Amino acid sequence: MIIAPSVLTANLAALGSACDEAVEAGLDWLHLDVMDGNFVPNLTFGPPVIKQLRKHLGDGPIFDAHLMVENAETMYQDYIDAGCNHLTVHVEAVKHLHRLLHAIRDAGATAGVVLNPGTPVEAALEVLPDVDLVLIMSVNPGFGGQSFIPTVESKIRTLRKAIDDQVAAGGRNVQLQIDGGVKAHNIAMLREWGVTNAVVGSGLFNANASVADNLTTLHQALND
Repeated sequence: MIIAPSVLTANLAALGSACDEAVEAGLDWLHLDVMDGNFVPNLTFGPPVIKQLRKHLGDGPIFDAHLMVENAETMYQDYIDAGCNHLTVHVEAVKHLHRLLHAIRDAGATAGVVLNPGTPVEAALEVLPDVDLVLIMSVNPGFGGQSFIPTVESKIRTLRKAIDDQVAAGGRNVQLQIDGGVKAHNIAMLREWGVTNAVVGSGLFNANASVADNLTTLHQALND
């Protein structure tokens, strides 16, 4: 399972150092939560901050940008130019989803879609041949520290079967990512459901232990 640290939960006053700690612990995906204050009520960072973070970290880590924004169709190139390797967009916020996914891929990045907890799984199934990743939100987007919503299980299992069927038919393999409330106590269960990529925030960045120690705890939970 890929573990993608959510850098928004790190100390934003020392974001570069926090990302250094994650990369040094062996984490090569960095999950960037981009919020515009419109699609979701919170406001975070955009291309200028991402560009500086890429300059600081170099080409090594994968920048996995989760665009919780209303203007992804006009701004996607700015995120790619800033150094993002992968862009995930919300089906709820995009008018011409199929066209945008192809535009992102044509621009040199990989592309994914996000489903909010209340969005039917069919919204992702319709574009499954056109994406590299599907992100299932197990909390409502916009704020950290929310409780995990267990009813996403059926959505994940449906997508797992659809992805496996697509691969068996010679189609694209697709990462199945989850974001929200992922901790050591439930990460093995999520893998059993079919998740291949887990976004982890406070389970990695917290005052109780280092990122490396928290990562060891997650790996132990997966191996038990």
